[in-house]
Amino acid sequence: MLKFLLWLVLFSLCWPIALFALLLWPLVWLLSLPFRLVGIAVEGVFELLRAIVMLPARVLGGRPR
Repeated sequence: MLKFLLWLVLFSLCWPIALFALLLWPLVWLLSLPFRLVGIAVEGVFELLRAIVMLPARVLGGRPR
């Protein structure tokens, strides 16, 4: 909702820039999608490494998190 209100303010101040931003937003979203996927993959690798490191403690009866 905040983004929409900011866009309305931009539209009232300078409508050509607001329309250009509105048309450009899907392209920006498509360009950022691979970076989001890489972020998800890296987060998964870190969780896997954390699970491997914590495995001996869990087997020996450490506190589960």
